[in-house]
Amino acid sequence: MRYNANSPGEYEHYVVNEERPLLEFLLDNVHQTRTKIKQTLQGQGIRVNGKTITQFDYMLQPGMKVAVSKTKRNQVTFKSRYVRIVYEDRWLIVIEKQPGILSMAGGHSSLNVKSVLDDYFHKSHQKCRAHVVHRLDRDTSGLMVYAKDIDTEQILEHNWHDIVYDRRYVAVLSGEMEQDEGTIQNWLKDNKAYVTYSSPVDNGGKLAITHFHVMDRTTDHSLVEFKLETGRKNQIRVHAADMGHPVCGDVKYGNGDDPLHRLCLHAWLLCFYHPVTREPMEFETTVPAAFRHLFK
Repeated sequence: MRYNANSPGEYEHYVVNEERPLLEFLLDNVHQTRTKIKQTLQGQGIRVNGKTITQFDYMLQPGMKVAVSKTKRNQVTFKSRYVRIVYEDRWLIVIEKQPGILSMAGGHSSLNVKSVLDDYFHKSHQKCRAHVVHRLDRDTSGLMVYAKDIDTEQILEHNWHDIVYDRRYVAVLSGEMEQDEGTIQNWLKDNKAYVTYSSPVDNGGKLAITHFHVMDRTTDHSLVEFKLETGRKNQIRVHAADMGHPVCGDVKYGNGDDPLHRLCLHAWLLCFYHPVTREPMEFETTVPAAFRHLFK
């Protein structure tokens, strides 16, 4: 069975035997009013195959497992223009961040995902804090996971490369890519100005390996998916620049091509084994509409 966050006693479990919308299935199987069921959905109290689902018209398939929370859900509504909660359980929280917000506090900026989540945990009376496990650049959008306790954070941090089995980004690159797919491998190291540069031979830096696949292209831009084999600082941005097609909107490694007035890099897929239950957890977001619009 897929991962279930709470102990079995806190959830009612059901198995789907025919294709039908989630709300219709719940109304037929759960002994609650339509209003109560909708509240449970909106309060993130319904899971399908281990994933929290909030859409009432989500289409169920035969064999899927539905878990319905029996406990009163938190009444705190999470609202943030920069952060969207994708999944949450007692050990971790997965979010999608917008560009323009740091992963954690740094320098003079107070706007960061960690403080947004800590504020949410406080208001929802959860005795936990958000522990940073990995980072996205301020102007990169997409999926991130934070631990809710130090033990979970330590498991994720020390076993990151074994736990995370797929991470993919999508980017708009400047110019028309010549190759359809390929792999970039070199060594990355920061100089004294904290700018990352690459070397084809070991320069005392860290080995960086990136696989890429072109999804769409015009004569001006290319929509490219990147799969990371290693996760180094600014890895995709440096490797894109190395190919002669820097990420659009990249003020550090780019060429001034900025069609969307943002760094065109989005972490769209994050797959990992749950650090406590070891169940596979797979999350994906849609490619930002603005990215797609450039290729219509």
